[in-house]
Amino acid sequence: MIKIGEFQALTAVNRRDHGVYLGESADASLSDRVLLPARQVPEELQPGDTIEVFVYRDSEDRLIATTAKPNLTLHGTARLRVVQTTKIGAFLDWGLEKDLLLPFHEQTRRVREGDEVLAALYTDKSGRLAATMKVYPYLRTDSPYHAGDQVSGEVYQVAENFGAFVAVDDCFSGMIPKKEMQAGYAVGDRLSFRVTRVHEDGKLDLSAHEKAYLQMDIDAEAVLGVIGTEYGGVLPFDDKADPELIREIFGLSKAAFKRAVGRLYRERRVVLEEGKIKKV
Repeated sequence: MIKIGEFQALTAVNRRDHGVYLGESADASLSDRVLLPARQVPEELQPGDTIEVFVYRDSEDRLIATTAKPNLTLHGTARLRVVQTTKIGAFLDWGLEKDLLLPFHEQTRRVREGDEVLAALYTDKSGRLAATMKVYPYLRTDSPYHAGDQVSGEVYQVAENFGAFVAVDDCFSGMIPKKEMQAGYAVGDRLSFRVTRVHEDGKLDLSAHEKAYLQMDIDAEAVLGVIGTEYGGVLPFDDKADPELIREIFGLSKAAFKRAVGRLYRERRVVLEEGKIKKV
């Protein structure tokens, strides 16, 4: 059976002026053949020879073979550029003559021409190839990473009850658990992370923060910077403030904020007076 959206070795059945018909065997029936257009047929290809091709549908919705190599194959993921937006969705450049449709209902954010999006390739109900930004089912779980490794990836979904979902290296399944979400994340953010855990199923837990003793120094400098530049050196509340207020202003949990303030206080870089934090 000829497989759409995949590379496969097919056999040349017969040659015509407009190309060569390919099948799984030299005696494939008419209904089990696909055309390789003449401009892509190697001169030396003869009936009975095999050739590796990619099969998709052309602009007239006919199965067609190509020797070109697309940037994405069935159930795989890749970053693709948006070349056009229309009433039915966006079209992506994936390395073939016919651009790939990204339907509106498969977009996790609205995209514009020139954007790069992380997408997976699937077949829709009509058997056509299409792209989706809902990549969770297509991400791999065989990453080479271990706890403590530094990785990079893109946030592709944010769920308040669970955390932020990340495609590590654009292909491996990762997540920032809710407890690690010290700042706001948005779909499309590309960040560096530290692997905190590798689950038995191969999925990765991530943190955008360094190990605690390193992160405390980073947070302390960030807090001091905000106090100095945005509050004129006097923060109108201290480390007993509401956690949501702290998160909104500093992007830190209350515990992380208290650790940072404690570090600054011990180093005598701030003082705590009358419910305020003052830069020294």
